[in-house]
Amino acid sequence: MNGKESHLKPRLRRRSAFEYVAWVVCSLIGIGILVSVSTNPNFKWGTVVRYFTYETILRGLMLTIFLTIASMALGTLLGLALAIMRSSSIKPVAATASAYITLFRGTPVLVQLIFWFNVAALYPNLTIGIPFTNIGTAVDVNALMAPITAALVGLTLNEAAYMAEIIRGGFSSVGKGQIEAADSLGMSSSMKMRKVIIPQAMPSIIPATGNQVIGMFKETSLVSVLGVAELLQSAQLIYARTYETIPLLIVASLWYLVMTLLLSYPQSKLEQKYSRTTSRLPRKAKVVLTEPEGTLR
Repeated sequence: MNGKESHLKPRLRRRSAFEYVAWVVCSLIGIGILVSVSTNPNFKWGTVVRYFTYETILRGLMLTIFLTIASMALGTLLGLALAIMRSSSIKPVAATASAYITLFRGTPVLVQLIFWFNVAALYPNLTIGIPFTNIGTAVDVNALMAPITAALVGLTLNEAAYMAEIIRGGFSSVGKGQIEAADSLGMSSSMKMRKVIIPQAMPSIIPATGNQVIGMFKETSLVSVLGVAELLQSAQLIYARTYETIPLLIVASLWYLVMTLLLSYPQSKLEQKYSRTTSRLPRKAKVVLTEPEGTLR
């Protein structure tokens, strides 16, 4: 390797005796925990294996995946609209988006889910129609806001607040020079957003969105309080009948772990692809000083 590429060679780090001792201690602790868990009959690993692919558990897993995909898709679209509103120069529009984000980020998701499930207590009937006319349709909110609907609405609205901040942060990462160049070309606000801001903001938005997907998958367990038969609720329904609480909770935990690992792999690939590091700079770029003052050429 020549001198020009010597800076690309990884540095070798000398390991200390403390690091070897730490490896030994951590390995012994891990082996001890593994032996204890595998030999303790109270874990009932046979029951775990039997229920791991149980039909009720798999149906709950499919519903969990559906809630994750639907909530993330709808939440991202609504979050994009909120981010655009938050970045607007029109003060009432920006203030409305800011108030929404503050409200839904400042209250617990569980409280929001329970609220939407009981929203019929505030508005038992709604009329959808044209204002100041008799044209409209009455909606029974109590029948409309079923547990699955309340879960989807609650998760979507909460996720939209977080996605709005992620997208707005991506917008902020776009250099002002790019925006000024778009303005100098006479681009409209919508064209500037579609052609300049959003494409350049994606490297900042996509990795953070991957984290939100993983978080949403685990967050769906909260909808079990509404009686939605997702993964956790499915496990609860079984151990309420069989009294095998710990094995069924282990089954649910293992499925959450498996799905999280499956989602983490594409997320890591996206982070590698979109991460902005100095490794993307041209390796053969040179700076030549030709004058005492350091003028670059």
